[in-house]
Amino acid sequence: MFHGVFYAVLAGFLGAVASSSAKLSLGADYLKGVCESGLRSWVGDEGLGREEDEDETTACDWLHIPLRLLCGGLLFTCNAVMWTFFAKALRYSSSSARATVTTTASNFISSAFLGQLIFGETHAVLWWVGISLTLSGLLVLHSAVPRAKDAPLVKKEQ
Repeated sequence: MFHGVFYAVLAGFLGAVASSSAKLSLGADYLKGVCESGLRSWVGDEGLGREEDEDETTACDWLHIPLRLLCGGLLFTCNAVMWTFFAKALRYSSSSARATVTTTASNFISSAFLGQLIFGETHAVLWWVGISLTLSGLLVLHSAVPRAKDAPLVKKEQ
């Protein structure tokens, strides 16, 4: 049963990584801005003339395209591995509902942390109340003891 929970949590995390990769690859100019700020911090602001500033801009004009393609590849790879782990979670869990709810909760929490880490997003109190209710339901689902299977019914002969 522990294996099912482990695979479900991994599947949720990989789903969140895939979503973040999609946002990076299809986002308007986020990667271009990251490229420009990364080049500025790598080269340093001291001593940069106007000519070198233009070189940075032209480098990031084309460099964001391979970065977007890389994020697109990461999107498809994470989705494929996520579905593999979700299938394993279904196989090792005692119920499909348990695997599905665990994966969903892991995805929500991972998406919140990745969104804050990568994009600087914040969530309203209502969002946190909702995720707390989801996690409470998950706790109830995991703490419930599975029912024993009913004994097979014996047909009475007439």
